[in-house]
Amino acid sequence: MYDKDSVAWNTLFFGYLENGKTVEGLQLFGTMLRTGVVPTNFTYTTLLSACSRLRHHFFGKLTHSKVIVSGTAQDFPLYNALLDMYSSCGDSETALKIFRKMKKPDLVSWNSMISGYATNGDGEMAMRMFIQFGQSSRFTPDEYTFAATISAAGALPAAEYGIPLHGQVEKVGLGASVFVASTLISMYFCNGEVESAQKVFINVLDKDVVLWTEMIAGHCRIGNAESSIRLFHGMLQEGHKADEFTLTSALSVCAEVATVRQGEMIHSLAAKTGYSAEMTVCGSLVDMYAKIGNLAAAELIFSSVTMPNLICWNSMLGAYGYHGKAEEAFKMFNDILQHGLKPDHVTFISLLAACSHCGLVNHGLYFWNYMKETGLEPSLKHYSCTITLLSRAGLLEEAENVILESPLGVECLQLWRILLSSCVSKGNQIIGIRVAKQVLGMDAEDSATNVLLSNLFASTGRWAGVSEIRRKIRGLMLEKDPGLSWSEVMNNTHVFSSSDHSHPQYDEIRTELRRLLGNLTQSQANQFIQDAEAVESRI
Repeated sequence: MYDKDSVAWNTLFFGYLENGKTVEGLQLFGTMLRTGVVPTNFTYTTLLSACSRLRHHFFGKLTHSKVIVSGTAQDFPLYNALLDMYSSCGDSETALKIFRKMKKPDLVSWNSMISGYATNGDGEMAMRMFIQFGQSSRFTPDEYTFAATISAAGALPAAEYGIPLHGQVEKVGLGASVFVASTLISMYFCNGEVESAQKVFINVLDKDVVLWTEMIAGHCRIGNAESSIRLFHGMLQEGHKADEFTLTSALSVCAEVATVRQGEMIHSLAAKTGYSAEMTVCGSLVDMYAKIGNLAAAELIFSSVTMPNLICWNSMLGAYGYHGKAEEAFKMFNDILQHGLKPDHVTFISLLAACSHCGLVNHGLYFWNYMKETGLEPSLKHYSCTITLLSRAGLLEEAENVILESPLGVECLQLWRILLSSCVSKGNQIIGIRVAKQVLGMDAEDSATNVLLSNLFASTGRWAGVSEIRRKIRGLMLEKDPGLSWSEVMNNTHVFSSSDHSHPQYDEIRTELRRLLGNLTQSQANQFIQDAEAVESRI
């Protein structure tokens, strides 16, 4: 076609975007302009959608300016595309300005604003927008409205926001919607309401893989690995095919509890279904193999990826950090920069962890400062790695100053405990008492701190202080949550805890343990006799 009009260009442009060739589509737009063809509203709408996918704020703003200069009459699809683009790029302020200029925003406009605030982590503003929608809009909220609002409510107290929203969902008859139910499950898990999440899951009769994945991921987030694995197998038995998100969640569970056979089985399933080449799955495979101790397998998987994205790079970097391979982690960081990728929060957590494991203080402080210079605000995990690094090196005062300068507030409690533990091991009573005061000022009945303070006094011979604190501990009637042990036998994972007799094979296990203990005792006795005879023969 020699003389392409705007319709032909739009069709070609749209085809590129629909087939995932977003970058090529943007390049095609430049070619279109050079040929002198005038873009239509559909062209601009499609272009803005591409910018949303790529989160390309600059190109989105440039497109917006072209819309203004061209004098094109802005219709609802174009307005909504602008709202979506700015929200996707994290520019909620500009999105709100455009929204307020709209005389009668439609349902898509309201949904875009609520979803934008939810995506950008501003739950309060999303809820406020939802309330305004109910008061001033002529539209009835649909499943997209509720899904976006419930997602925003995940970080807010369920009793105040999530539960009332759930009530409205049931009232309008959307309780059976898989789309809405998945966000309800996520919201309840975020608030620790596991039973409520389970009820939502059970009440949906026509479950899809998204709903199953939400349940698997939810149990994984709260550390309930056994339930996650059981749900994964249940989903497969129901005839659902795992997608990349399900496989990623299941592999994360295997990584956390180091179940080798389960992890290898899921890897095999990913390979059979063709998802092993997906970046998110590759990253999870690297992480899983690293955490079960098979670093060589993690390296092999990473090396098979043609063009790894930052998630994949971070997984391999984290694997080296997990195994204390600091030099390899540093080399990988340089490779990330050479490939033109911008390190994120996860990158620096892995680097700081590697430095902490290997005691490389200067390297750790270099990455700590590098991260802040690039504009990344350290999170609790970054602070935790840095405090551990400094404390282990005996730089207790420096670690104390880092905590005092942090903006974390109450979250500092965990950091103070790390420092106090190091004060005990280093026998530094002066800083230790200062640190203990900080913690007890936040939580006077903090059991871990009282125990650490008692150990600090004991290490420095202050027995009167030890007696006083231990009396306080007995008065608090401190109870420690029982630890759990995991054992994988014949592809089945068994969980045990102290004084727990609930396992169905408890009697058989106890009998076998007694037999093994008897053999061990006899073996030790025989060894003692042999050693005694050997000594006697030498005499």
